[in-house]
Amino acid sequence: MSERMTRAQVPLEEGIIFPGSTCQGCGAAMAARLTFKVMGPNVIRHGIPCCPDQSSKSPSTGSVFEGAGPSLTGTSRALKALGRTDIKAVGFFGDGGVYDISFGGLMAAAQRNENALVICKDNEAYMNTGGQHSGGTPKYAETTTDQVGPNSRGNKFHKIRAAFAFAALGVPYIATASVAFPEDLMAKVKYAKDIEGFRVILIQTPCPVGWRFDPAKTIEVARSAVQSGMWPLYEIENGSTFKLNYKPKELKPITEYLKPQARFRHMTETEINEMQTYTNQRWEEVLRADEAKRLTF
Repeated sequence: MSERMTRAQVPLEEGIIFPGSTCQGCGAAMAARLTFKVMGPNVIRHGIPCCPDQSSKSPSTGSVFEGAGPSLTGTSRALKALGRTDIKAVGFFGDGGVYDISFGGLMAAAQRNENALVICKDNEAYMNTGGQHSGGTPKYAETTTDQVGPNSRGNKFHKIRAAFAFAALGVPYIATASVAFPEDLMAKVKYAKDIEGFRVILIQTPCPVGWRFDPAKTIEVARSAVQSGMWPLYEIENGSTFKLNYKPKELKPITEYLKPQARFRHMTETEINEMQTYTNQRWEEVLRADEAKRLTF
């Protein structure tokens, strides 16, 4: 498992090019900066359609949504054939790709245990095309395709728990991370970088435009997601070994996370209580897994 990085261990060299073309307060841009500082220059970055984040200094290539898994597979196998173990094949994708359109190809690559690192910048909707519902959208969130009205209460479904889907295939490493906990995020990228086989890091990256909150509050929103149990920070190795990386003595109420975001402003007390119960149940599962040091569900 990874160990939290100290400030002295953080690389000084930037792996991205400034300025970028992102919106104010973009969580994905923060994730890109932290990720590629740690990855270093020996990277071939793969992209699929998603919000722009900062451009990497390292070579990059793009593909259609469905090409995420196949393109990573091709690059990793080419590097192996060339004997270039020093260069890493990295996918930096959005949640619409990882949880939805690219999911089949990525699961196939995971089943084959291709030597590739997939990093998901999860802003919980298709933000690059207007904020439509994705598999990463939480229940009751309002999106441009989950509108609120007499016959709709926003998204009807709970967010896909993608980490456990990949864990079912026994891949070497899976982690969740948050831009509000940069030392934890960078430590996980550093640890995953040199592991052989298929690795996945899911980073929650709040979107001020789609989530509709003050762009100055990105880190506060991200931190409250972790502190309320809505986005736990953990690692899974080889499909079963489990470690919870942040365990507050007491969870904050989910209202501290929901209220700053206008996408949840329509929620009734009954709906909030339902989400609180769901969050508490999922948190108890995580605590039991952490105590057992292995997945128990």
